[in-house]
Amino acid sequence: QVQLVDSGGGLVQAGGSLRLSCADSGRTFSTVAMGWFRQTPGKEREFVAAISWNGINTYYADSVKGRFTISRDNAENTVHLQMNSLKPGDTANYYCAASQFPTAQAMGLMPLSTVNAWGQGTLVTVSS
Repeated sequence: QVQLVDSGGGLVQAGGSLRLSCADSGRTFSTVAMGWFRQTPGKEREFVAAISWNGINTYYADSVKGRFTISRDNAENTVHLQMNSLKPGDTANYYCAASQFPTAQAMGLMPLSTVNAWGQGTLVTVSS
């Protein structure tokens, strides 16, 4: 059973940085892609970033390319999202996710129903 715990959200001014973390207690962490999604009230959850099972390949939404960096540590069963140059439009609840696929691109392109597990979410608020 996969259990994901998100952390690291908070309030930051536009242009600032935050680092989100996700700890996975499951036994399959090192075999699947991991990712981050975000959601604001009244909108669908959207893909942000994903990283392949071995950490070699990454895939990003166009809106965050060049500003966000996803990384993982398979020895610690953790995945991180470094968010730089934050904008008010980045304000959302951010959710860690475990894919059923090993590749980052699959996680970014497949429906939300293919996500095996979700974190509880961590709120990121960017003030102007």
